[in-house]
Amino acid sequence: MDKYTCNVNKDLSFEIKLHDSVFYPTGTSDEIIKAVSSNIHSPGKLLDLGCGSGVVGFALHLLGKTHGSIYASDLSDDATRLIEENAKDLGISVISRPGSIFDPWEGESFDYIVDDISGIAEEIAEISPWFKRTSCKSGKDGTDLVIEAISKAPFHLDKGGKFFFPVLSLSDTSKVLEFANSTFQKVSQIGHKKWRLPDEMNEHLDLLSDLKVKGLIDYEEKYGWLLWSTDVYMAELPKKL
Repeated sequence: MDKYTCNVNKDLSFEIKLHDSVFYPTGTSDEIIKAVSSNIHSPGKLLDLGCGSGVVGFALHLLGKTHGSIYASDLSDDATRLIEENAKDLGISVISRPGSIFDPWEGESFDYIVDDISGIAEEIAEISPWFKRTSCKSGKDGTDLVIEAISKAPFHLDKGGKFFFPVLSLSDTSKVLEFANSTFQKVSQIGHKKWRLPDEMNEHLDLLSDLKVKGLIDYEEKYGWLLWSTDVYMAELPKKL
């Protein structure tokens, strides 16, 4: 079994176990941790949605951003078993449930919901190194899962709660943000990071160009590299339910 060390900051790091059938942490996970931790000013009840191995929830807990147990869910049964094992190793209390989006949390509400569910176009996922052993059923433009999460989040937020979600340029970002702004009164960008596309994806330039022309993804060419981005957003004040 592989292991992963999360270096949260110069004073804090921790190690977790990984599993082939569970999505591996990426730079997007690191960016979410940094952006979310800077925008939680008092500990509260936190849900790690699409928890994978648990790295985001664990980091926020160790930074003092959670109150009580971490709540965590993932479509994968293997993921919820893995997060429980990692939590035990770290001495952290976790309540984990398998299921799609908010299905496991009927009747539950939270101060903070952190969404790290897959959000890239399916054809991009197929040629990427990120989904070799896990699935990505996020739709042709990569928006299906994040839009579903946004639509249901207001029903699971306590008063004054915050919903955090990443928007990746390897999806239709304008569609996601338009929907978010129609659902919440306040949507703020709190994080931004550019990345190089993995070299093996350069073999699919025709596909990348076609998806970009159709407006399904976006990237830029600079210094001979293909660059894509992760933006992290915070949504507050749901509109009338």
